[in-house]
Amino acid sequence: MNGAGRGTSQPRETRAQSRRIPAVEIQRAGAPSSQPGRRLLRGSSPTPEAKPTPAAPQPQVSEAPRAAVPAPPEPQASRAPRRSPPARPRRAARRILGAQAGSAVRTRPLPAGAGSCDPGPHVAPRGPRRTMLRGPPRLLKVSVAPVAALAVALLSSLSRCSLLEPDDPAASALSPYFGTKTRYEDANPGLLPDPEAPRRDPELLEDACTPVQLVALIRHGTRYPTAKQIRKLRQLHGLLQARPSGDGRAGPAGGRDLGAALADWPLWYADWMDGQLVEKGRQDMRQLALRLASLFPALFSLENYGRLRLVTSSKHRCVDSGAAFLQGLWEHYHPGLPPPDVADMECGPPRINDKLMRFFDHCEKFLTEVEKNATALYHVEAFKTGPEMQNILKKVAATLQVPVNNLNADLIQVAFFTCSFDLAIKGVKSPWCDVFDIDDAKVLEYLNDLKQYWKRGYGYTINSRSSCTLFQDIFQHLDKAIEQKQRSQPVSSPVVLQFGHAETLLPLLSLMGYFKDKEPLTAYNYKEQMHRKFRSGHIVPYASNLMFVLYHCKNAKTPKEEFRVQMLLNEKVLPLAHSQETASLYEDLKEHYRDLLQSCLASDECELPKVNNTSDEL
Repeated sequence: MNGAGRGTSQPRETRAQSRRIPAVEIQRAGAPSSQPGRRLLRGSSPTPEAKPTPAAPQPQVSEAPRAAVPAPPEPQASRAPRRSPPARPRRAARRILGAQAGSAVRTRPLPAGAGSCDPGPHVAPRGPRRTMLRGPPRLLKVSVAPVAALAVALLSSLSRCSLLEPDDPAASALSPYFGTKTRYEDANPGLLPDPEAPRRDPELLEDACTPVQLVALIRHGTRYPTAKQIRKLRQLHGLLQARPSGDGRAGPAGGRDLGAALADWPLWYADWMDGQLVEKGRQDMRQLALRLASLFPALFSLENYGRLRLVTSSKHRCVDSGAAFLQGLWEHYHPGLPPPDVADMECGPPRINDKLMRFFDHCEKFLTEVEKNATALYHVEAFKTGPEMQNILKKVAATLQVPVNNLNADLIQVAFFTCSFDLAIKGVKSPWCDVFDIDDAKVLEYLNDLKQYWKRGYGYTINSRSSCTLFQDIFQHLDKAIEQKQRSQPVSSPVVLQFGHAETLLPLLSLMGYFKDKEPLTAYNYKEQMHRKFRSGHIVPYASNLMFVLYHCKNAKTPKEEFRVQMLLNEKVLPLAHSQETASLYEDLKEHYRDLLQSCLASDECELPKVNNTSDEL
């Protein structure tokens, strides 16, 4: 079968294929597309990646649950703005409402045989056509009138939204409950004063121990909603706009009609956005790069820059996150200088390897028994019709003054996520946030956690066992670094960066035994799980990261004590799941996970059980 690799061998990495995955490069207006004296990356012949075998018809999940249950695009800085028609400022405002401040963005496809660092012809992305700067630096002549018109339009639109204040009580109250849509700074509030300053965990090893390698798994930065989520939001927005008007009704508390306000709220999300990285997401990556480079200066030294190893999922938001991270490193090395195209940086090109970063797409057993099995998420569907969600459904229907029969749990959840998207992407508190209170947010967070638990966490064994190939790949990097160090050779890959998804990190953390509650999360124990460990927003927010830091320690009494390892989750030391120690001898860590490193073979784990179709003849 075409599953993940066999045994502990490292899966073959494939480079991006032509006209498939556009990588986003950021180039400031007037900056040259390349710089003299810098090595250009050269592509190699493409290596096609094996496609997974189509899954068999969907059987019931072979593993019983653990507990018994009852029967418009972002504007370009390099483009002179068009003159807006004076009589239609509102439409112009809606087109630019999603604008992100910062550098101009160039989008191009990855040529065959190259990673996202390689140069290539430029094509327009999905969505409206874009104009891109090319050639030598020059000044752009922009008249004042169109700029003023656009500014007036933007201010007119923003006057209807509440710009977020640092201590906005409503935003800060709901923020911890957005699950996988949580901002990184909400899960790591120490970054709020200065997001570029490194925060050294006092538990990090120092003095006699020197870091020799860092292997990091990084979730992509803040993204747009998916096309599916946008369609649901459009459906909900249509319900609000279809309400009878002019009846003078007030809200349930006798105040402003919130449903009318939401009907008038600009619906600026478009299908082309479909989960792509936003400027805030690029900022997440650039700032993470700056902090890590300051925290581990020896590993991220300029001399090591050419030995960086980057791997990414094929999804745009992951490819673009890797590019933004590299530009953050450029800012660290060359403060004040605009970064060149990623293709001109002296680094190894990010390689697309979905067998590592999207292992779940290459595991037939997971695809058949969980992903495509209608009964696998029984507890999620049961909770949607349970008393907690039904109470929210009635409350929201009364607040928005729409028939309760027109709403369902999915529409309620997308309304809640829209509050998070507006906050994360544009830094505004939209009226969608006013629909919910803290108790509602806790219930909706649990609904999201139920899905992650049963689809990516401890719900079914295959969820985590499908990540064995990635787990083994991490230790292969660490083994190689130790071998090179013992031979007094330079470590060939002092920094390994792998860009993936929440769906990449959660199964791996579950495989290692982290955030496991005594009782499974079900549709019927919401109150008992109020203080659960498994809270996806605290574990895998946007830009979340799991790092393995390998240390070489001097004055070791035995060769075994020479190498130690620490794990960091979201830049904080993660105690070992089995001992709660903050550091471990490398050989002891390998011994603890010996079964996973030696016996967890993806070819066996992901193989569907064979069905005996023979029958005895009468």
